[in-house]
Amino acid sequence: MDLSLSLIIFLPMGGMLLLFGFGKRIGEPGAGIVATLAVVGSFLIAVVLAFDFINGDGPAETVRWFEWLPAFGVEAELRWDQLSALMTLVVTGVGSLIHLYSIGYMRGDPGFGRFFSYLNLFITSMLILVLANNFALLFVGWELVGLSSYLLISFWFERPIAAAAGKKAFIVNRVGDVGFILALMLIFSVFGSLGFDTVFEGAHRGELTVTMATAIALLLLVGAAGKSAQLPLYVWLPDAMEGPTPVSALIHAATMVTAGVYMVARTGAIFELAPIAAATVAVVGGATALFAATIAIAQRDIKRVLAYSTISQLGYMFMGVGAAAYTAGVFHLMTHAFFKALLFLGAGSVIHGMSGEQDMHKMGGLARKMPVTFATMAIAWLAISGIPPFAGFWSKDEILGVVFERGGLWQVLWGVGLVTALLTAFYMTRMMWLTFFGEPRWDDGVEPHESPRLMTVPLVVLAGLSVVGGLVNTPFKATLEHFLDPVFEAVHLAHAPDGSLAWILAAVSVAAGIIGIGAAILRYRSRVPVEDGLGWRLLGNGYYIDDVYAGVFAGGGKLGADWLAFRFDVRGIDGAVEGIGSLTRKAGGWLRPLQTGFVRSYGLAIIAGAVGLLAWFLSRGGI
Repeated sequence: MDLSLSLIIFLPMGGMLLLFGFGKRIGEPGAGIVATLAVVGSFLIAVVLAFDFINGDGPAETVRWFEWLPAFGVEAELRWDQLSALMTLVVTGVGSLIHLYSIGYMRGDPGFGRFFSYLNLFITSMLILVLANNFALLFVGWELVGLSSYLLISFWFERPIAAAAGKKAFIVNRVGDVGFILALMLIFSVFGSLGFDTVFEGAHRGELTVTMATAIALLLLVGAAGKSAQLPLYVWLPDAMEGPTPVSALIHAATMVTAGVYMVARTGAIFELAPIAAATVAVVGGATALFAATIAIAQRDIKRVLAYSTISQLGYMFMGVGAAAYTAGVFHLMTHAFFKALLFLGAGSVIHGMSGEQDMHKMGGLARKMPVTFATMAIAWLAISGIPPFAGFWSKDEILGVVFERGGLWQVLWGVGLVTALLTAFYMTRMMWLTFFGEPRWDDGVEPHESPRLMTVPLVVLAGLSVVGGLVNTPFKATLEHFLDPVFEAVHLAHAPDGSLAWILAAVSVAAGIIGIGAAILRYRSRVPVEDGLGWRLLGNGYYIDDVYAGVFAGGGKLGADWLAFRFDVRGIDGAVEGIGSLTRKAGGWLRPLQTGFVRSYGLAIIAGAVGLLAWFLSRGGI
């Protein structure tokens, strides 16, 4: 177990180091093959190690690497249980397909080797995060994921907009990380350790007060909101589209944005003691889901539609884990990885076939030109729209069912989720219709064509997973729930309703999806309507939140920096230093007459001093 589990991390790490040093010399497709095989190797090892869990007789295990930070009660140690196994399988499985796809997509790029070294770094970072057995090592993976995203989003750094997008992602995530770091400080102050077992067992023994648990949980939420692009720290994710499309697929499906959901699920023992914080997680998720869905409706860039869709779907996951339905939240994380990776890779195939075009208003009629891309994306479209029996239906419906079952104000949140489901079906149908149906609207000289097999084979595999992936956890056979039971056995899980209520809620959810699909078809079936006016501009520009942030934070920061540089520094710091120098010069001027260089002057001064001393002694009655 020790070597095998370590190899899951060491294989992509080794690929990253090899390509970082020799990627340019290895060239293409060799660099891509090396990187892909490294991740495939990790996936196969994870499958073998997870087999005992699948059979239901495998205990959780830890693997110690070396002594590390003894003052914080942690070691460099890995944790292999059902949750980390599932996350590892998702990261390496979907990551392998994205690597394979990238060999075809990045063909001819001068940074081919560098790109794959970064991809391997991303996988390595996420594996450290999900396999860590303490908060300290988890934080190492957390920060490495942020670094990886920066490198890949700004991969084409010669484009100013890509370089700016990478910096934006890095800075916004640092804001979230402040909350995460403060949470770790509070955890250590209470338990004297950052080890998972010590912290979670202590929480169950009552060593954590409700007030402290709430403070820790809310700070963890700040970190999770940054990494998983939730309100108000979501603004970096749409701009992350400036990286190559496979990067978008990796970030949105298998790695970075799922880290926040995983962290909340892993720390369920803390959130259980903080019901206010847990409810806040769910409310933030619901608000984000609806907010991002409304923006996705008006996007023209095919990748930006999917970016806001990811923000919205992550909101569903936060609703699930916030409602103590950790299995449901992780379940949607898994199914979303399948159909969202498929949607992004399919979008990349469209962009590839359209010679780089991303504006859906300049597409249309591509179903005949790109049959494999169309057929596979159609499956993902139905999956994310919540149409049974596709994967998205089962996971989304379970989250909505749990939220409804909790009753009271939670049912308001269920209503928000239901409206979001309708909007999701609408904007995804709009995307499919503008892209694949209707009359061609291509620019002159564009000749759409299907992508090569290296790109279409991963699409077919992901389409299959988007069909059957949801069947691992249905009301008829809750395989995934039983699989994850040992991880969440110490916390009280919320469950979806059963019986007739479950069927009614499912029917309402499906009806919302069908209404959304039907409304979009009616609107776009004959022609592309004019999408202009104040409302469309407001939604298309994301309610101008970016402009507000730029004015308040970036603009305010610039004003503050200017004041510090040209007011405080020049007039304050420099003024003080120059004032001391001026005073010294003046004092020297005052004392300069005493240093004449003439002996007679010094003799006169000595006599004057002697006379002064004599007078002083006489006045004191001396001598």
